[in-house]
Amino acid sequence: MRESMAELSRITVEPREPLAAEVSRRLIEYLMSGAVQPGDRIPSERRLTEMLGVNRPTVREAIKSLGFLGLLEIRQSSGTYFRGPDSDVLYRLFELGLVLGERGAKDMLQARAELEVVVAGLAAEARDEAGVELLRARLAAMRECPDAEFAEADTAFHAALAELADNSVLRDMLKGMRAMIQRGWVERTGAVRSREVAYADHVPIFEAVEKGDPQAARAAMAQHMEGASRRLREALEQHAAD
Repeated sequence: MRESMAELSRITVEPREPLAAEVSRRLIEYLMSGAVQPGDRIPSERRLTEMLGVNRPTVREAIKSLGFLGLLEIRQSSGTYFRGPDSDVLYRLFELGLVLGERGAKDMLQARAELEVVVAGLAAEARDEAGVELLRARLAAMRECPDAEFAEADTAFHAALAELADNSVLRDMLKGMRAMIQRGWVERTGAVRSREVAYADHVPIFEAVEKGDPQAARAAMAQHMEGASRRLREALEQHAAD
């Protein structure tokens, strides 16, 4: 197993939160940057202390916190290793507020949008009568359900689309992303949207899948994702400014 040689920038300004939390945030950004691969050994506590310009107990506390979350594996007499993120670990990071900052938010929204577009095209290609009928029922539920249940009905529509696409990897990736975005950002920021607009966005997606038109399905989903991602970015920016 190789040791990561990526560098961390020093903390040169007084953080707005406890120092250990800021160190944890820096370590998360470092681990998620792509410079560190799952299985890599991260620099020692002493080296991290030098890189970040903080004391060793603070680094040790941050490492223990990320170990508890499952992001790092601490091996006695061997070092500390990056486990790699999974959806459960990422959700816990979002739940605790250890998000990856503005860049991480944009990256997550972009990744989700791109995958939803791919899934819509695959669903149109793989369509069958049972899948179309399920999707029709999910769309009807979005139209008819109480306001309090609309978000769940929306998620159920996307889940049915992923099932119809018949790709378990994409299905599971999107399931984790939707959960993180919903519980990590939407519920925390109180982001709202027009139910009418959200429902209307899904109608052309359904119609394209029903017709077996992958190009139209991708285009309809791309349009829906552009609006949905924009609204959530605006909500996040407003939340950060408050």
